[in-house]
Amino acid sequence: MDSNCKSVELRGVWVATVYGIDWPKTKNNIDEQKKEFIKILETLKGLNFNAVFVQIRPAGDALYKSKINPWSEYLTGTQGVNPGYDPLEFMIEESHKRNIEFHAWINPYRINTQGTDLNKLANNNIAKLKPDWVLSYENALFFNPENPEVIKYIATTVYEIVKNYCIDGIHLDDYFYPYNYPLPKGEDRDGEVANSRREAVTNMIRLVHKAIKSTNWCVQFGVSPFGVWKNKTSDIKGSDTKNLESYYDAYTDTITWINDGIIDYVAPQIYWTIENKNSPYEPLLNWWIDAVEDTDVRLYVGQNIGNVEIAKQIAKEIEINRTYDEVEGSIFFSMTNIEENTGGVVEQFKDVYYCRAITPSKYFNKYRK
Repeated sequence: MDSNCKSVELRGVWVATVYGIDWPKTKNNIDEQKKEFIKILETLKGLNFNAVFVQIRPAGDALYKSKINPWSEYLTGTQGVNPGYDPLEFMIEESHKRNIEFHAWINPYRINTQGTDLNKLANNNIAKLKPDWVLSYENALFFNPENPEVIKYIATTVYEIVKNYCIDGIHLDDYFYPYNYPLPKGEDRDGEVANSRREAVTNMIRLVHKAIKSTNWCVQFGVSPFGVWKNKTSDIKGSDTKNLESYYDAYTDTITWINDGIIDYVAPQIYWTIENKNSPYEPLLNWWIDAVEDTDVRLYVGQNIGNVEIAKQIAKEIEINRTYDEVEGSIFFSMTNIEENTGGVVEQFKDVYYCRAITPSKYFNKYRK
């Protein structure tokens, strides 16, 4: 049993709704959907978790009452159909009853996961109403991040959530531009077009931050980017890794967001085993520790328990995290793997999370200038 069980530590889990990965498993049944979510919370409470990151906007839609986004198809099977209750209001209330923070996880740009026919979207879907906002890639649709109106729309979406619901945070994952979205012929990855894309995504982050803080300053804003910003072979300031680079492959400049203080926390997805040769866990963790040094941005770690080899050593990775004061907790992907006890994660969590802990956000005002 670990003698250093932290009393202040984020212990979060992603609850994915896209494809019904984690919730809801049942459609068109209010009672069953509520039972499913309460079961999730009871499981997490029993393991001394203290935060859920629930995907409330999986694909240009809403698992909450919205005047600008259609109801999600993952609730009823058909986009735009009212599920008969407000899932977000219910989930927040049940989470807070159990002293579990509720973070609203949104995907800003995704419109759908498959197909390019706008007519299949709900009539009030903004993508259907504003087709000039839309880009298609690999048989799917997403909002054009460089469109200023898209940026305003995303910020308005966030404003509506923060204004109307008692959430603890707004959370974005690693999906910005689709990975490897091509540049025009002849353009360089450090050229004008690439830089314009990165600047547009940063402008979105900046405006979302402003929308949150001007509405409710205590609501946290964080991002969980791909675990590698740049490889050292691309930039001497990069990590000693050989992997995809979010700066180039998704046009996301996380380091600028950290240095400019337009996010409250960063949770890089260090989705590799301890001994991984291309992205070794602890050296990469140290790179992110250096990235947040002398800033007000908190560092959590995104960890993938869906990979059985990682899941088998998750307790060891948590112990590595705890050797560094700068690391303030973890978020795990995803809930289904806890329910299925992938790689024996349940027993490991019981061992390392045997004591209760409050989230670092309880000290939010102290950490911010």
